[in-house]
Amino acid sequence: MNFLRPTLFRQAVRAPTRSVYACRRTFATAAPEREYNDDGRSERPKPIPESPSFYTTRAAYYDQLMHLEKAITMSETFLRHNHLLPLPDFAKASLPPLEAVWKDQMELESEFQTKMTTTRYRKVTKLLNQLNDFERIATTGGCPELADMLRNILQLYESSKKEAYLARGKRKKAVLDEYGRSYTLGKRKTSSARVWMIPVQQPTPPEIEQDNTTSDVTELLNPKPIVTTTTVLVNNLPLNQYFPISSDREKITRPFKVAGVLGKYNVFAIVRGGGLSGQAGALAHGIAKGIVAHEPELEVMFRRAKLTYRDPRMVERKKTGLAKARKRYTWVKR
Repeated sequence: MNFLRPTLFRQAVRAPTRSVYACRRTFATAAPEREYNDDGRSERPKPIPESPSFYTTRAAYYDQLMHLEKAITMSETFLRHNHLLPLPDFAKASLPPLEAVWKDQMELESEFQTKMTTTRYRKVTKLLNQLNDFERIATTGGCPELADMLRNILQLYESSKKEAYLARGKRKKAVLDEYGRSYTLGKRKTSSARVWMIPVQQPTPPEIEQDNTTSDVTELLNPKPIVTTTTVLVNNLPLNQYFPISSDREKITRPFKVAGVLGKYNVFAIVRGGGLSGQAGALAHGIAKGIVAHEPELEVMFRRAKLTYRDPRMVERKKTGLAKARKRYTWVKR
């Protein structure tokens, strides 16, 4: 039994009507259905990444590693097929050296567009060194095509400063001028010596005449050794005047005695800086380098005798609170 009034009942049952001024929706409430194949897959194709290492976040770096590893595999297979691998130890030692200077971490980081840590850099250089060894084997084993291919790959990773880096630490060889003189520079402590050396002209032996006696012929056939007189000028003064101490003169003439060319060269030197001991060492250093310039076969012997070696020792500095470098003041109790 309905206790409500008929009017109230009709109002309750009546569907609510929207006002004319209600806001209308301007967007769709349902997404369009995706079309599927019979297999249940979407018909819209996904874009395929350009690189297989796209999802590693370092695609350029890992792509380069893959290319290097592929080149190593192909080179090793080719060399094994031609019986050039594996090599015994004596064969490896006889290979020509190919010094390589790779790009540093900063250069590779800009090329790979990723942070190049030490571990990643070592991984790249390890593969490059292996390719460099394969190039040496291919060059020596008579495989020019493989050697050219590896050379083209390695040139992409070589540093632009390779020539300057390889030339670092190498001494410039002294060149003789048109008169046969050598110019060298010697140093010791704070002293420096500029040395010019020229060989002494040997006197011409006397001619044998037909009407000589037997004694004269014997002297001519067995002549006495010719002792040449040499001149050693230091700052336009003779050696014995500029260096009155005998130990300094012995130090200067030691390169001549070791090489066995005492009296063979005239020496003119200009020394500057330091004391007599330092100047004597600088002059001996310059003379040794000059002898090597005239006679290159003595270079190994002079290097072993440390005559062409620049003595790096310097005067030890004075310390604060001490009288000299190591001397201390006398301790007074009271």
